[in-house]
Amino acid sequence: MASDDCSKADLMEDNRTDSGIESFRSLLKSEEPREPGTDFSLGKDKFSSVGEERLDSAYGSSSITVESLPEMVSECRLSSTSEESTQSDELSEQEENLLTTITEEGDTILHLAIIHEDILIAKELIQIFPKEVLDIQNNLYQSPLHLATYLNLPDVMRSLLEKGASLDLQDQDGNTALHVACQHGQTECATEMTRDVSPSKLAPVLETQNWRGLTCLHLAALNRQHQILMLLIKKGADVNIQEGTSGKTALHLAVELHDMGSVKLLIGMGANVDAAMFNGCTPLHLAVGRQDADIANLLCQSGADKMLRNMEDETALDLADGNDDILALFPFDDIQISGRSVVGVKF
Repeated sequence: MASDDCSKADLMEDNRTDSGIESFRSLLKSEEPREPGTDFSLGKDKFSSVGEERLDSAYGSSSITVESLPEMVSECRLSSTSEESTQSDELSEQEENLLTTITEEGDTILHLAIIHEDILIAKELIQIFPKEVLDIQNNLYQSPLHLATYLNLPDVMRSLLEKGASLDLQDQDGNTALHVACQHGQTECATEMTRDVSPSKLAPVLETQNWRGLTCLHLAALNRQHQILMLLIKKGADVNIQEGTSGKTALHLAVELHDMGSVKLLIGMGANVDAAMFNGCTPLHLAVGRQDADIANLLCQSGADKMLRNMEDETALDLADGNDDILALFPFDDIQISGRSVVGVKF
């Protein structure tokens, strides 16, 4: 187990844009700046639940305050509007300080502007910052794009994406920003993240599993996000992709949740009704095992094979447990002798 933890930590470190500060600082011609904090311990998530007050200890412990944001941006705005700066590629000391300021929690001033939902300041900072700074992840491995998604700020997200912010960065739970949108039902944000993205660039994001083995499609199914489910499939998500722990597809998850709406949608979008989990169970096995006659009936009408066996050598009928509504779905009309059905034959 220890080795697993280590490998996960290594993977997180590989996927993290190391604070991004050092690589950007190396491009700046200035005195050696102070080192940012390197304590990447994972504290309590700032956004642990919807509606819960957001925690921002970095904000409280930092000299940066929400009241100071407009002044700092005004003072340090890249002077692209001035004739002097258009003739020089060097940043002023104030501009460099703004770009490289980082709090104890690893937040840049852009993170803080988004956390405090100051959309105007956030959008102005996005225009000021180069792409390298836009992809900086804080100590919870959250990029500005993650935070804009958590807080459902599509305007900020649009500005980030237009400037080239990365879609494939993963937070401390292995979630990309698109995972976050699927989990919290941020349909507009999910639409923004998939709108003008080429299939080749979006495909790896749609295939990315978080640390629980779930892709964006699985999270949308688990959270009954029908619009997002349809959006992801239309954008190229594999409707039959399996999650990494037990091999469930989105259809398996919808059946487990007794979510008839998702089941109908997924079948209509081409989901394999006979897809097998790692233990051989099909959606029909799950529906029957959960005594859901309505979904079991829909699966049968959609062509589910009633005779498939799981690794315990059980068919779905074996799991009916005497439920008459379920048993009625399994007439023995599939028994044939010499190619002829034995149903109705008198012996």
